[in-house]
Amino acid sequence: MKILAICLLVIGFVMTIITGFNIVTEKEVLDIGSIEINKKDKTPVYWSPVTGVVLVGIGAVVLFFSKKGKEA
Repeated sequence: MKILAICLLVIGFVMTIITGFNIVTEKEVLDIGSIEINKKDKTPVYWSPVTGVVLVGIGAVVLFFSKKGKEA
């Protein structure tokens, strides 16, 4: 449980700081013999920083309850 909480915390912090990235794909537009023309498309992937904050909160709660459960 502790490992899950730490993973959620780390992923949440990263998602709060980095709010997205681009995926670059290459499409073949024209291919005639030795002539080849390719086009690079950028597909953005974005998320709200609130998502990262929520994951940090969930990770903190899971970490708190996993520590509390071992003391009893």
